[in-house]
Order: sequence, then C-alpha cells, then structure tokens
Amino acid sequence: MRLQLIVFGLVSFISSACSQEHTLTILHTNDVHASFLPHEAVWIKSSPKPMVGGFNELVYAVDSIRATNSSAILLDAGDVMTGNPISDIEYGGAEGGALFEMMNRVGYDAACPGNHDLDISQANLRALINVQRFPALSANLVNDDGKLPFGNEEYTILDRGGLRIGVFGLMYQGLASVVNQNNLVGVKVLSPVETAQRIVRDLDPKTDIIIAVTHQGVRDDSIVAANVEGLDIIVGGHTHTRLQQPKVINGVVIVQAGANCENLGVLEVKVSNDAVTSHSGKLVQLWTRNGRITRLSPFIDSLKSRIDTEYAEVIATLKEDWRRGGGEGETNIGNFVVNAMAEAASAEIGFTNSHGIRKDMAAGKVTKRDIYEILPFRNVLVTFQLSGKQLKDVMAYYFKRKPAIQISAVRCSWKKSGEEIEIVSLTVDGKPVDENKIYICATSDFFAGQSIQYIGMEIERPVFSSKTLFDVAVDAARKAGEISTSVEGRFREVQ
Repeated sequence: MRLQLIVFGLVSFISSACSQEHTLTILHTNDVHASFLPHEAVWIKSSPKPMVGGFNELVYAVDSIRATNSSAILLDAGDVMTGNPISDIEYGGAEGGALFEMMNRVGYDAACPGNHDLDISQANLRALINVQRFPALSANLVNDDGKLPFGNEEYTILDRGGLRIGVFGLMYQGLASVVNQNNLVGVKVLSPVETAQRIVRDLDPKTDIIIAVTHQGVRDDSIVAANVEGLDIIVGGHTHTRLQQPKVINGVVIVQAGANCENLGVLEVKVSNDAVTSHSGKLVQLWTRNGRITRLSPFIDSLKSRIDTEYAEVIATLKEDWRRGGGEGETNIGNFVVNAMAEAASAEIGFTNSHGIRKDMAAGKVTKRDIYEILPFRNVLVTFQLSGKQLKDVMAYYFKRKPAIQISAVRCSWKKSGEEIEIVSLTVDGKPVDENKIYICATSDFFAGQSIQYIGMEIERPVFSSKTLFDVAVDAARKAGEISTSVEGRFREVQ
C-alpha cells in the first residue's frame, strides 16, 4: 500500500510538473549580412537620416532584456555573412570569423546557416562553424552520403527554468539557385517538410516545446507549418520580412525580424502541457545612441578601424543617385556595373543579375567600401560567346520571362506575336546584329552557373578570369573619376 502511494505521488508530481505553465522569451535575428556597424535608416525621408543597427545596439538590447529575464534564449536564422568587408577579414581561421566571435560574445544559444554563409566556400563555412561556440543547426543540409558536412547538427535541446526546448534547423531547398555552383559540389538539401516531421517525432518525447530555426522565407515556413504536426514555433529568415506581429499557420507561430541587424525580434510564449497556450511578439528597432559603450565596443572599434584604413579611400564622385529599382528592368547602377564588366573583359556585351547589386547609393563621394557594399560577393569575371542568332533568342527570352538581369550595349525593340516574342530591331553598340557573327560577352561566375534561368540557355565553355566584380568596379570608378549614369530606355515594345 505504501509503495502504491509513493508511485501515485510520483506520477502526480510528474503530471503537475508537465502541466505547470512556463513563460519563455525568444530573442531572434536573421539576415544580419555583416552589418556589425550602424548605418543610415534609408526608409526615413528626413535628412540627415538617423542611424540604426549594429552589434553595439544589439548586445545592449539583449543584455537589457536578460538582466530582468533569465528565461530568454537568443536564436539567429542565417545569412550572417556578406555585405561588409569584415566578411573578407580572417579571424580565428575563418574569413568573416569576427562576426561569429561577436555572436559568441553576445551570447547566442543556437543558429542555422544561410545561403550567404556559403558565399566564400564550403571550407570557410566549416571554419566559421568552428569559430562559433553555439550549435549550428541545419538538419536538411547534407552531403551526397547523407552526412552533416560542415559541423552542423540536426538539433539541440536547451533548458530554461526546467523547460526543455528542442531547436532544429532547416536550409532553403532552393539553395542551388542562390549560391555559386562551385560552392555546392557534393552538397544537397533534403525536403524541409519531411526532415522537419522526422525531427519533431524524435524531439517530441524529450521536450516541452519545439522550435524550427529556418533560412527559407515566410512562404516556405508557412508550408512547413501547414504540413508538420507537433511543431510549435518557426524563427525564420531569408526573405528579410519584417513581421511586426507573428504569423500563425496550423497553430505554429512564425516570426522573422527583417534584416541588417536593424531589429531584435522578441517573442514571448506561455507553455503548458507540451503546447504553446499564448504568445505575443514584436520587433525592437535598434536605433543608434551616440556614445553608447557596451562590453563589445572595444572589439567592434578595432574591427572598424581596420576596415576604415583599407576601404575609406575616396575613388570617385557620383553625380546622380544610384537606384536599383525593383530588380526588373534597366537601372542606372546596373548600367555602370555591366559597362564596367564589359570593358574589363574587352567584351561587347555585359550581363549581370540585378539582385547581385546589393545597395543603392546617394550622389556624392564614392569610397572603396561603397563599392564593396554594392558588390560584396566574391564573384569573378567570366567571358563567353553568343552568336547573333543566340543573342536574338536571349532577348526574346528576356522580354517573355522578365528575368531580373542587367544588359549593356544592346538596344532592342520587340512586339508580341500571339504567345511568342518577335524581335523587330536589335543592335549592339549601334550596329545591327549579324546572326552569324560571334559576340564576346562578360558576366560573373554566379550568373554563368545560373544562366538557364537568366538567359534561357546554358553558357558553353565559359572562360574564368582572376578579377572579381568588386575589383572591376573599383577600377572603373577610379578611371571615371566623375561617374554619371542614366537609364537609357534601350528596350522598347512596339505595336
């Protein structure tokens, strides 16, 4: 009888512990893109614009919350790299390693890699993960043998005040469409839905709440939420979405905090009986406060000083604002880039993907750092050949599919003929295109690897140079001294 009472009491205690309500605060960031320093809040119309973001403000906000909340965890949803020269500075055996050392010092609990964390190489991603002292979670990023190739783990279990928190990671399944093909040899991405369901089944008996930290975007997060049972929360990234309030799909709470370290996401949930019973979420804008000193300030200042020494040089003056537009169609900054590429390669035509141009710029002085932030990827200059007939096919594809690309030297008028595109006139440097002539073209190695989606055909026999697009643009800016580019309206639909 006494034994029965002890067992009954133990079962009652466990049941009570499981049903006890816990409060958990989830702090989250995504798509930092090397923005460890403050930058202008470009969406503010007044001038001068206020400064926002950076790791100094981030650590201040995180420390302030943790000072009164011991249950908080801090997660990142990928793309720490690419956007500032710090990504090219070696630290701890990895280029960009200082960014992950800052995350160590801020006190991240877990993160998933993003596609831009693979921009340099597989070896560098492995080295970056070796720098970080918190788990790198990506359950569906594997090699050809199905193994985890970078030191990434499927999941981790955190404990906050007796609450067991399962956290696993997912990578964007379209990784091959957004990363240089040379950096993906032997790597594949498994189905996010199937992987998530497998991990949730494994984690469910071991945890009180399950969080997916993902780098795949709100749309794909919503698909996972709708199709995976037992998942509680998704902390997402990739699409730079500023979800001011959480989105709920199939009972799964989805959050994302914009980009460029401009916001800290704060999600508070109540958990009991192995489920989220209530939630509230917000974004905390990380406005820069002049004179703010934090425990990270000396480290940040040392890195800034190093970058300023190398990249602060003024190399040109920009006469008109550079604007990227919405990605489609000709832009003045796009014309500068493709013209520079063609000139550097002694080519007749330049091509580049619009989304590889990462920053608008106001008229005024142009520094090396400005050019780096516009073209931060390590893409190298490539040449290839197109016949005049192939160029006509490329232009027909361009007008029909509207890929987000920039093209130099070409003028074209066209009209619709049923469902097809008819090229009415086509010139290169003012001369009518000869279908039998071979035209030398310049592009990037990334564009060459994705050429089917950009120009509707595979580039044959590309020739790779040692010049990066950054180097090409710096040389072009220096040579120009005073830069003036405009939208020329070179593509025209006629009736």
